[in-house]
Amino acid sequence: QVQLVESGGGLVQAGGSLRLSCAASGRTFSIYAMGWFRQAPGKEREFVAAITRSGGTTSYADSVKGRFTVSRDNAKNTVYLQMNSLKPEDTAVYYCAAVRAMVVTTLPQTYDYWGQGTQVTVSS
Repeated sequence: QVQLVESGGGLVQAGGSLRLSCAASGRTFSIYAMGWFRQAPGKEREFVAAITRSGGTTSYADSVKGRFTVSRDNAKNTVYLQMNSLKPEDTAVYYCAAVRAMVVTTLPQTYDYWGQGTQVTVSS
């Protein structure tokens, strides 16, 4: 069992930056690949970024590539999402998720554990 708690969301102007954190409970964090997803009002949950267990491989949605960076610190049981050059269309609730897998996956239905989400609002 893994519990995930996101933090770092907030209100920021377009062009600004935020760093989201996702803290995981338990001593087996390093066996989970981690993903970030987001959901805007009236829209389906969509993939944002993912990172393998070791952090050696990452994957990004085309809409955030070059602006967002996912990373992890297994010693701290934490995964991060650095978001730069934010746009109003990035406004959503952001969720982190964990899956016991060796490769990254972009499909939300493949993830086993989810956090409660953190709101990110980008004003124009």
